[in-house]
Amino acid sequence: MRDSGNPDPTSQRSTVYLVGAGPGDPDLLTRKAEKLIRSCDALVFDYLVAKEILDWAPAHAEKICVGKRAGFHSLRQEEIQDVLVRLSLSGKTTVRLKGGDPFVFGRGGEEVTRLRSESIPYEVVPAITASIAAAARAEIPLTHRSFNSSVVFLTGHQDPSKEDTGVNWADYAKLQTTLCLYMAMGRLGKIRDSLIEGGLSPETPCAVIQWATTPEEKILYSALHSVAEDVEKANLSSPAIVIIGKTALPPQSSED
Repeated sequence: MRDSGNPDPTSQRSTVYLVGAGPGDPDLLTRKAEKLIRSCDALVFDYLVAKEILDWAPAHAEKICVGKRAGFHSLRQEEIQDVLVRLSLSGKTTVRLKGGDPFVFGRGGEEVTRLRSESIPYEVVPAITASIAAAARAEIPLTHRSFNSSVVFLTGHQDPSKEDTGVNWADYAKLQTTLCLYMAMGRLGKIRDSLIEGGLSPETPCAVIQWATTPEEKILYSALHSVAEDVEKANLSSPAIVIIGKTALPPQSSED
Protein backbone atom coordinates (compact mmCIF):
# COMPACT_ATOMS: atom_id res chain seq x y z
CA MET A 1 0.00 0.00 0.00
CA ARG A 2 1.21 3.50 -0.73
CA ASP A 3 0.39 6.72 1.05
CA SER A 4 2.02 9.43 -0.99
CA GLY A 5 2.58 12.89 0.42
CA ASN A 6 1.84 14.11 3.91
CA PRO A 7 -1.91 14.17 4.46
CA ASP A 8 -3.41 16.23 7.24
CA PRO A 9 -3.67 13.80 10.21
CA THR A 10 -7.05 15.31 11.13
CA SER A 11 -8.43 14.49 7.72
CA GLN A 12 -10.24 11.20 7.19
CA ARG A 13 -8.81 9.37 4.21
CA SER A 14 -9.67 5.73 3.62
CA THR A 15 -7.74 3.46 1.27
CA VAL A 16 -8.74 3.06 -2.37
CA TYR A 17 -7.95 -0.39 -3.79
CA LEU A 18 -7.54 -0.61 -7.57
CA VAL A 19 -8.57 -4.22 -8.08
CA GLY A 20 -8.47 -6.32 -11.22
CA ALA A 21 -11.60 -8.40 -11.81
CA GLY A 22 -9.84 -10.67 -14.29
CA PRO A 23 -11.20 -11.76 -17.68
CA GLY A 24 -14.76 -12.59 -16.64
CA ASP A 25 -15.00 -15.89 -14.78
CA PRO A 26 -15.42 -15.11 -11.05
CA ASP A 27 -13.31 -18.16 -10.19
CA LEU A 28 -10.29 -16.48 -11.80
CA LEU A 29 -10.19 -13.56 -9.35
CA THR A 30 -7.46 -13.60 -6.75
CA ARG A 31 -8.34 -14.46 -3.17
CA LYS A 32 -7.23 -10.99 -2.14
CA ALA A 33 -9.59 -9.35 -4.65
CA GLU A 34 -12.56 -11.32 -3.31
CA LYS A 35 -11.64 -10.51 0.29
CA LEU A 36 -11.51 -6.78 -0.47
CA ILE A 37 -14.81 -6.78 -2.36
CA ARG A 38 -16.56 -8.62 0.47
CA SER A 39 -15.39 -6.08 3.05
CA CYS A 40 -15.54 -2.75 1.18
CA ASP A 41 -17.73 0.27 1.97
CA ALA A 42 -17.94 1.36 -1.67
CA LEU A 43 -17.59 -0.47 -4.97
CA VAL A 44 -16.82 1.52 -8.12
CA PHE A 45 -17.02 -0.87 -11.04
CA ASP A 46 -16.81 -1.22 -14.82
CA TYR A 47 -19.67 -2.59 -16.91
CA LEU A 48 -17.77 -5.78 -17.85
CA VAL A 49 -17.63 -7.06 -14.28
CA ALA A 50 -19.87 -10.11 -13.70
CA LYS A 51 -22.95 -9.61 -11.53
CA GLU A 52 -21.88 -12.54 -9.36
CA ILE A 53 -18.75 -10.62 -8.41
CA LEU A 54 -20.71 -7.45 -7.66
CA ASP A 55 -23.00 -9.45 -5.38
CA TRP A 56 -20.03 -10.21 -3.12
CA ALA A 57 -20.09 -6.62 -1.84
CA PRO A 58 -21.74 -6.10 1.57
CA ALA A 59 -25.34 -4.92 1.67
CA HIS A 60 -24.27 -1.56 3.11
CA ALA A 61 -21.71 -0.90 0.38
CA GLU A 62 -22.35 1.96 -2.03
CA LYS A 63 -22.23 0.65 -5.61
CA ILE A 64 -21.37 3.00 -8.46
CA CYS A 65 -21.18 1.87 -12.10
CA VAL A 66 -18.70 3.92 -14.11
CA GLY A 67 -18.54 1.56 -17.07
CA LYS A 68 -17.13 2.44 -20.44
CA ARG A 69 -17.86 0.71 -23.70
CA ALA A 70 -17.80 1.65 -27.35
CA GLY A 71 -20.22 4.53 -27.90
CA PHE A 72 -21.17 4.86 -24.24
CA HIS A 73 -19.39 6.47 -21.30
CA SER A 74 -21.35 6.78 -18.07
CA LEU A 75 -18.73 9.11 -16.55
CA ARG A 76 -15.71 10.88 -17.94
CA GLN A 77 -12.38 9.63 -16.58
CA GLU A 78 -11.88 12.82 -14.58
CA GLU A 79 -15.28 12.33 -12.98
CA ILE A 80 -14.42 8.76 -12.01
CA GLN A 81 -11.31 10.04 -10.29
CA ASP A 82 -13.41 12.66 -8.49
CA VAL A 83 -15.64 9.85 -7.21
CA LEU A 84 -12.66 7.91 -5.83
CA VAL A 85 -11.35 10.97 -4.02
CA ARG A 86 -14.79 11.80 -2.59
CA LEU A 87 -15.30 8.29 -1.27
CA SER A 88 -11.90 8.21 0.36
CA LEU A 89 -12.37 11.59 2.01
CA SER A 90 -15.75 10.43 3.33
CA GLY A 91 -14.03 7.58 5.15
CA LYS A 92 -15.23 4.75 2.90
CA THR A 93 -12.84 1.93 2.10
CA THR A 94 -13.25 1.76 -1.65
CA VAL A 95 -12.68 -0.94 -4.24
CA ARG A 96 -12.23 0.38 -7.77
CA LEU A 97 -13.02 -2.80 -9.70
CA LYS A 98 -11.76 -3.05 -13.27
CA GLY A 99 -12.15 -5.75 -15.87
CA GLY A 100 -8.86 -7.54 -16.51
CA ASP A 101 -5.81 -6.03 -14.87
CA PRO A 102 -5.91 -2.42 -13.60
CA PHE A 103 -2.70 -1.45 -15.39
CA VAL A 104 -3.31 -3.06 -18.80
CA PHE A 105 -5.48 -0.65 -20.81
CA GLY A 106 -7.49 -0.06 -17.64
CA ARG A 107 -6.54 3.58 -16.98
CA GLY A 108 -5.23 2.53 -13.60
CA GLY A 109 -2.19 4.71 -14.10
CA GLU A 110 -4.34 7.82 -14.48
CA GLU A 111 -6.31 7.01 -11.34
CA VAL A 112 -3.19 6.33 -9.28
CA THR A 113 -1.72 9.65 -10.40
CA ARG A 114 -4.83 11.47 -9.17
CA LEU A 115 -4.93 9.60 -5.86
CA ARG A 116 -1.26 10.31 -5.29
CA SER A 117 -1.77 14.01 -6.00
CA GLU A 118 -4.57 14.11 -3.40
CA SER A 119 -2.52 12.18 -0.80
CA ILE A 120 -5.06 9.35 -0.88
CA PRO A 121 -3.73 5.98 0.34
CA TYR A 122 -4.09 3.32 -2.34
CA GLU A 123 -3.08 -0.20 -3.31
CA VAL A 124 -3.08 -1.93 -6.70
CA VAL A 125 -4.27 -5.55 -6.79
CA PRO A 126 -3.23 -7.26 -10.05
CA ALA A 127 -5.26 -9.76 -12.07
CA ILE A 128 -5.21 -11.86 -15.23
CA THR A 129 -5.44 -9.57 -18.22
CA ALA A 130 -7.91 -10.44 -20.97
CA SER A 131 -5.47 -11.39 -23.70
CA ILE A 132 -3.67 -13.97 -21.57
CA ALA A 133 -6.96 -15.58 -20.57
CA ALA A 134 -8.33 -15.44 -24.11
CA ALA A 135 -5.22 -17.07 -25.55
CA ALA A 136 -5.36 -19.84 -22.96
CA ARG A 137 -9.02 -20.51 -23.71
CA ALA A 138 -8.27 -20.70 -27.45
CA GLU A 139 -5.23 -22.91 -26.70
CA ILE A 140 -2.91 -20.39 -28.34
CA PRO A 141 0.63 -20.13 -26.93
CA LEU A 142 1.47 -16.44 -26.95
CA THR A 143 5.15 -17.34 -27.05
CA HIS A 144 6.61 -20.46 -28.64
CA ARG A 145 10.30 -21.28 -28.96
CA SER A 146 9.79 -22.49 -32.55
CA PHE A 147 8.08 -19.30 -33.72
CA ASN A 148 8.49 -16.27 -31.47
CA SER A 149 10.02 -15.13 -28.19
CA SER A 150 7.89 -12.04 -27.58
CA VAL A 151 4.31 -10.85 -27.45
CA VAL A 152 2.92 -7.33 -27.92
CA PHE A 153 -0.25 -5.91 -26.36
CA LEU A 154 -1.89 -3.18 -28.45
CA THR A 155 -5.09 -1.18 -28.25
CA GLY A 156 -7.29 -0.41 -31.20
CA HIS A 157 -9.13 2.31 -29.28
CA GLN A 158 -6.66 4.50 -27.44
CA ASP A 159 -8.66 7.72 -27.19
CA PRO A 160 -12.43 7.93 -27.81
CA SER A 161 -12.02 11.46 -29.16
CA LYS A 162 -9.70 10.32 -31.97
CA GLU A 163 -10.58 8.45 -35.13
CA ASP A 164 -7.17 6.80 -35.35
CA THR A 165 -5.55 4.64 -32.66
CA GLY A 166 -2.20 6.42 -32.53
CA VAL A 167 -0.53 3.06 -33.29
CA ASN A 168 1.77 2.78 -36.29
CA TRP A 169 0.59 -0.66 -37.36
CA ALA A 170 3.19 -0.94 -40.12
CA ASP A 171 5.94 -0.93 -37.49
CA TYR A 172 4.35 -3.87 -35.68
CA ALA A 173 3.86 -5.76 -38.93
CA LYS A 174 7.64 -5.96 -39.23
CA LEU A 175 8.18 -7.55 -35.82
CA GLN A 176 7.03 -11.03 -36.85
CA THR A 177 5.72 -11.73 -33.36
CA THR A 178 2.38 -12.34 -31.68
CA LEU A 179 0.08 -9.32 -31.54
CA CYS A 180 -2.75 -9.14 -29.00
CA LEU A 181 -5.31 -6.46 -29.81
CA TYR A 182 -7.67 -5.00 -27.22
CA MET A 183 -10.70 -2.89 -28.21
CA ALA A 184 -10.03 -3.41 -31.90
CA MET A 185 -13.33 -4.79 -33.19
CA GLY A 186 -14.63 -1.47 -34.48
CA ARG A 187 -11.49 -0.85 -36.53
CA LEU A 188 -10.51 -4.40 -37.40
CA GLY A 189 -10.73 -3.92 -41.17
CA LYS A 190 -8.54 -0.82 -41.13
CA ILE A 191 -6.04 -2.43 -38.77
CA ARG A 192 -5.88 -5.53 -40.99
CA ASP A 193 -5.21 -3.39 -44.06
CA SER A 194 -2.47 -1.44 -42.30
CA LEU A 195 -0.72 -4.60 -41.12
CA ILE A 196 -0.76 -6.10 -44.60
CA GLU A 197 0.48 -2.83 -46.12
CA GLY A 198 3.27 -2.92 -43.53
CA GLY A 199 4.42 -6.31 -44.76
CA LEU A 200 2.60 -8.86 -42.63
CA SER A 201 1.50 -11.86 -44.69
CA PRO A 202 -2.23 -11.91 -45.50
CA GLU A 203 -2.18 -15.61 -44.56
CA THR A 204 -1.05 -14.92 -40.98
CA PRO A 205 -3.30 -16.88 -38.60
CA CYS A 206 -5.74 -14.91 -36.44
CA ALA A 207 -8.09 -15.75 -33.61
CA VAL A 208 -10.89 -13.66 -32.14
CA ILE A 209 -12.13 -14.54 -28.66
CA GLN A 210 -15.32 -12.87 -27.46
CA TRP A 211 -16.32 -12.90 -23.76
CA ALA A 212 -13.39 -15.14 -22.87
CA THR A 213 -13.87 -17.44 -19.84
CA THR A 214 -17.60 -16.66 -19.56
CA PRO A 215 -20.63 -18.78 -20.58
CA GLU A 216 -21.03 -16.46 -23.62
CA GLU A 217 -17.52 -17.22 -24.89
CA LYS A 218 -17.07 -17.58 -28.65
CA ILE A 219 -13.84 -18.35 -30.50
CA LEU A 220 -13.21 -17.71 -34.18
CA TYR A 221 -10.08 -18.83 -36.06
CA SER A 222 -9.31 -17.04 -39.30
CA ALA A 223 -6.55 -15.55 -41.44
CA LEU A 224 -5.47 -11.93 -41.50
CA HIS A 225 -6.82 -11.20 -45.01
CA SER A 226 -10.36 -12.29 -44.13
CA VAL A 227 -10.62 -11.78 -40.37
CA ALA A 228 -12.82 -8.66 -40.50
CA GLU A 229 -15.30 -10.32 -42.85
CA ASP A 230 -15.29 -13.57 -40.88
CA VAL A 231 -16.01 -11.67 -37.67
CA GLU A 232 -18.99 -10.00 -39.32
CA LYS A 233 -20.32 -13.31 -40.65
CA ALA A 234 -19.99 -14.89 -37.21
CA ASN A 235 -21.75 -11.91 -35.62
CA LEU A 236 -18.94 -11.34 -33.13
CA SER A 237 -18.60 -8.02 -31.35
CA SER A 238 -16.99 -6.41 -28.32
CA PRO A 239 -15.71 -7.32 -25.84
CA ALA A 240 -13.19 -9.44 -27.72
CA ILE A 241 -9.47 -10.01 -28.01
CA VAL A 242 -7.85 -10.40 -31.42
CA ILE A 243 -4.67 -12.49 -31.59
CA ILE A 244 -2.50 -12.32 -34.71
CA GLY A 245 0.54 -14.52 -35.22
CA LYS A 246 1.88 -17.90 -36.30
CA THR A 247 0.53 -19.68 -33.23
CA ALA A 248 -3.05 -18.34 -33.52
CA LEU A 249 -4.25 -21.64 -34.95
CA PRO A 250 -7.06 -24.05 -34.02
CA PRO A 251 -5.85 -26.55 -31.39
CA GLN A 252 -5.61 -29.49 -33.78
CA SER A 253 -3.29 -27.46 -36.05
CA SER A 254 -0.91 -26.10 -33.42
CA GLU A 255 2.30 -27.78 -32.36
CA ASP A 256 3.71 -28.10 -28.84
